[in-house]
Amino acid sequence: MDADVVRAVNDLTGRWARSLAPGNSVVSGLGLWPLLAILATAADEPGRAELAAAAQVDAVDGSRLAAGLISVLDESADLHAALGVWVSEQLKLAESFGDVVPAPVVGMLTGQRAVDKPKLDAWAAEHTDGLIREMPVEIDPNVMLVLASALCLRTTWVRPFTEQIKHLQGDWAGSWHWLERTDTDLDSVRRYDDLTVITVRGDADVDVLLGVGSGDVIGGLLDAAGRPADGVPGSALIDGSGDLAPGVRLAKTTNARPDVRLSLPSFQVEVEHDLTESAELFGLSAVMSDPGARGHFSAISPAPLAIGQAKQKVLARFFATGFEAAAVTSMAMTRAAMATRQSRRLDVVLDRPFAFAAVLRESRLPIVAGWIESPTEAG
Repeated sequence: MDADVVRAVNDLTGRWARSLAPGNSVVSGLGLWPLLAILATAADEPGRAELAAAAQVDAVDGSRLAAGLISVLDESADLHAALGVWVSEQLKLAESFGDVVPAPVVGMLTGQRAVDKPKLDAWAAEHTDGLIREMPVEIDPNVMLVLASALCLRTTWVRPFTEQIKHLQGDWAGSWHWLERTDTDLDSVRRYDDLTVITVRGDADVDVLLGVGSGDVIGGLLDAAGRPADGVPGSALIDGSGDLAPGVRLAKTTNARPDVRLSLPSFQVEVEHDLTESAELFGLSAVMSDPGARGHFSAISPAPLAIGQAKQKVLARFFATGFEAAAVTSMAMTRAAMATRQSRRLDVVLDRPFAFAAVLRESRLPIVAGWIESPTEAG
């Protein structure tokens, strides 16, 4: 896999995660990055440069790299990935459309929610193995094109956890589903300065990393993900004393060999993000603005198009026997409304007695004249 793409996705994920409000949440920079890269290739300036900077990609190569990334991901044993495009029946496509949008055109949009939404939802469910059953997009007659990605991850732990109900005090006071297991792989724990990283191995080609510490924990964890052999391994920590690493202390075991006991709550997080609320972070500011007569995506269509919606629905579940996650990210392009000139007007309302007269046009000769004291035709 292209190392520059990995770094770009990692950086996007970190910047996005650090921008979130406090609380349980989950994002998929991997689900968003291919769409930003494709849009960077398809967009006109200044949106092209903004999107390329957000995706950290040369705009010329964005579409190619996005298609290549999805293809590589789909070869994983535990991960499925897909791109899809839906185009309005009313949209004329540019000759360059196939070069800048590498995803297959899955279907046509009629502009009718009752017709289009079920098709989009079915695609989301199919490509996330039913984990996400709804495409995060609203359909109306102004939506000309929908570009979407889908990811689905399911892995089983090499060594499963046992589950019990645990009662906690303090900040996490309450009763929780708690997971616990022991493992002889001491190096599944590593210390990176003020951060402890625990690797939970899946049975195929996916691991889940857990991080605990101080400061920028998310950023540190993503950095550690790219340096799996760095840090101080657990096999070295176990010979120390005192505070070995954040969340790690020495204890006794009755097993013949030293081991690691890992305990944590099972968790499930499901979130829908409106990416337009952080347009600058994702390089969307320019392509969401009024596109004028030319539009922002002339390589896609001669019609004036702008990004009208950008959303991601994502979930993650960590449980006794494994981990699963899914994300569906969508971008909806809308046709720019025709500008209408606003002029002054006089608004006259005859809601009181009034007179009338009929005259010849040229001579102004009155034909009839009268007075209306009150309306005469009942409603």
